[in-house]
Amino acid sequence: MAKQTIYNAGIYVRLSQEDMRAGESLSIENQKLILTKYVKEQGWNLVDTYVDDGFSGTSFERPGVQRLLDDAQTGKINLIIVKDLSRFGRNYIEVGRYIDYIFPMHNIRFIALNDNVDTASKDSMAMEMMPIINLFNEWHASSTSKKLKAVIEANAKAGKYRCSCPPFGYVKGDDPNHLPVIDPEAAAIVKRIFELRAKGVSPRHICDILNDEKVPIPSDYYYKKIGKPNPRRTKHLWCAEGLRRLIANPIYLGHLVQLRTTTVSYKNHKIVKNDPEDMVVIENTHEPIISQELWDKVREVEKSVSTGKRQKNGEVSPLSGLMYCVDCGAKMRVCYNNTRHRRCDPHIYYRHNFNCSYYKTFGKNVCTSHYIKIGDIEELILLDIRSMAQLVIDDEKGVRESFLKQKEQQTAEKTAYDSKKLTESKYRLEELSKLMQAVYEDKVLGKIPEEVCVNLLEKYEAEKKEHIATIADLEVKLSKMSKNEKDVDEFILRLKKYFDVETLTREMCLELIEYITVDAYQDYKPREIQIYYKFITEPLKDSRSLYKY
Repeated sequence: MAKQTIYNAGIYVRLSQEDMRAGESLSIENQKLILTKYVKEQGWNLVDTYVDDGFSGTSFERPGVQRLLDDAQTGKINLIIVKDLSRFGRNYIEVGRYIDYIFPMHNIRFIALNDNVDTASKDSMAMEMMPIINLFNEWHASSTSKKLKAVIEANAKAGKYRCSCPPFGYVKGDDPNHLPVIDPEAAAIVKRIFELRAKGVSPRHICDILNDEKVPIPSDYYYKKIGKPNPRRTKHLWCAEGLRRLIANPIYLGHLVQLRTTTVSYKNHKIVKNDPEDMVVIENTHEPIISQELWDKVREVEKSVSTGKRQKNGEVSPLSGLMYCVDCGAKMRVCYNNTRHRRCDPHIYYRHNFNCSYYKTFGKNVCTSHYIKIGDIEELILLDIRSMAQLVIDDEKGVRESFLKQKEQQTAEKTAYDSKKLTESKYRLEELSKLMQAVYEDKVLGKIPEEVCVNLLEKYEAEKKEHIATIADLEVKLSKMSKNEKDVDEFILRLKKYFDVETLTREMCLELIEYITVDAYQDYKPREIQIYYKFITEPLKDSRSLYKY
């Protein structure tokens, strides 16, 4: 007499956001009612009900289904019942893996009621059709995903704002497109953040200022405004990463940028950033918080070679991050001298100085000392800026012509260099195509082994990709029309602002200087300080602005 199995059943119900449109037939309560009634009719023990409400079936990272699978594998239940296969999942590979391999391994019976699937009846027609049903369920998920994406894209192109929580500084409007409307209190904070960043204040330092002044973070501000506690796990402090995202959001210019992110696929819901060409941008849809001029200034600061390191007092040195060792190319960093060092070298009497970071980290085997006092280099830079500004005040037309001549000469040299490099890359690309064809022909004729052929083709293909990228970059550079006059006018406009300044500031350095190089330190000998100014000095090997120190 066959031993009768005692079944401890677990029923699983799921409803996704898309399934809600199907009405009551797919509701959680309807599924529970059908499955519970079936368990009672069969005389089985109902151990638990596992629910996933609002979850897609394409992923198995659902709390309800994970709890179900854990209970099944630990022996708490030995029977799983669902309304149909699509409730369990819409990923045919994962569904098949559980039903065909994992469940039999743990002696777990699986029933999909409406599809007549029962793993206890392996020879039934429904079991034979199960792979096709699973495949159709996944196709349905794929088709639904494409339709939803098409609707979202169409709404974005129509200018409908689909963000549930608007960015800090705005509230959602009541118009049909729900476009952002300025929140004056938060907008003032946003504008201040942009202004501080435009002056060269680092994101971390801005966060310190906001935290010291007890300015609420965006999520705290939002939930306080709607009268609810903040449900997010946060330390309630401004952080540099979040602030960088804020100053990179073009919504503050009055532009609507949507579809900035997407998911890897309808199966993999990991969020990834969209390529710029896949984003939907509609300009001038709402009132801006900041001007285009302020936005451009912040972008310039963000692109600067200088990130700026804070000193012990929390401030950033005006030249921090802009100084480079001319010999090894490493950045020069701020160093602190103590009494012992001053006794060893009586010339080192300033507390702060710049020196090559490689030399300070690895010693004289890597580079030599490029020590220079911060006070001296700042005085030199300030003197040079003020002298140029004075020349502009005295004879702006003559200085403009001089700058323009210098710029045109540098542009010509740069164009010649890029043109030569472009020609070389194109020639090498043709060579690589011929080499790859020759290697393939030799392989077909049996002149070289397959392994050698594969290695050569991989090597040539990698080099080919590098040259294609180089050619594309150079062609873009060369296709751009010369902006010499515009660049010179912009530099003169900025220079005139600092005609009578008394001290060098961080904002001044970021506005005028691209970077500075310093030669090796030699006691009592002149130094070469090379200043590369923005707009008028091209960083070429043989074209330098030399200033004796």
